[in-house]
Amino acid sequence: MSKLLKISDLSIQYNSEDGNVRAVNNIALELEAGETLGLVGETGAGKTTTALGIMGLVPNPPGKVVSGKIEFEGRDLMNATEEEMRMIRGNKISMIFQDPMTSLNPVMTVGEQIAEVIEIHQDLGTKEAMSKAGEMLELVGIPAARVNDYPHQFSGGMKQRVVIAISLACNPQLLIADEPTTALDVTIQAQVLDLMRNLKKEFNTAMMMITHDLGVVAEVCDKVAIMYAGEIIEYAPIKQLFENPCHPYTHGLFGSIPNLDEEVSRLTPITGLMPDPTDLPTGCRFHPRCPHAKPVCSQQTPKNSVVEGEHRVKCLMFEGLVEKVSINEASSKEVG
Repeated sequence: MSKLLKISDLSIQYNSEDGNVRAVNNIALELEAGETLGLVGETGAGKTTTALGIMGLVPNPPGKVVSGKIEFEGRDLMNATEEEMRMIRGNKISMIFQDPMTSLNPVMTVGEQIAEVIEIHQDLGTKEAMSKAGEMLELVGIPAARVNDYPHQFSGGMKQRVVIAISLACNPQLLIADEPTTALDVTIQAQVLDLMRNLKKEFNTAMMMITHDLGVVAEVCDKVAIMYAGEIIEYAPIKQLFENPCHPYTHGLFGSIPNLDEEVSRLTPITGLMPDPTDLPTGCRFHPRCPHAKPVCSQQTPKNSVVEGEHRVKCLMFEGLVEKVSINEASSKEVG
């Protein structure tokens, strides 16, 4: 498989009255054709900002890409003009935004909104574009006869299907899904995830799934990047991450998930909050919340250490500077 997307040393900041918000800090990611990558972390970790950076949609001002390269099909998107990015967005790279309720224009029919994307990128007339819009609705499980209905006539799950239809209308090589199931109930979540998985296989579309739900990651992803305070702190194929989570923060995320095999009175949450991005901690960003932190953790920034194969982690335990804690011991302790 060829490298479809390669992000190197990407940093994005927002300038505010309170200071520079360091939303994304020197991250590196790779995505191959047909592969699904899960980008996981708490609210404020920088997941959506990373996606907006790929799409060239970081609002400027106040946002600014400070450094880095975003290579798509071998071309650095950082050097693309706005006109060139408009032709890439929706055509080669599509994005499903968080809330389907606000992603659709309430005064346009769903057919018009799908057809608009097709007309712009596929050089089709209005009649042909509307015909294909009906086909896209059928593809996501909505009768083509509803092509002239308005968004308010659809349920939340159906709206999300319409948004997916818009995103896939031009058969993009990369689909970025920003928490596509957050606003949906559990039953509809399962249907939407199943739909996305099937469409991905059918079109061989690469996908970046942004979520805070490790259950969603287990369902659809091939690889996972754990994000904290604007950094990728652990990266691994899905099986390796679930069988051998290494970073204390990753342990904390797993500790926050109910285990059907154990009877416990309460879950073990990660105490504290995500650090203020205008005043990030020195050394390891997670050390103020880490139960295994030592004085060196506040002084030295961890590097990427290879655990096994593609499995990488940013933690001083894996550089031999802090005593390594066994997985079972780390999992059994209250994280944070």
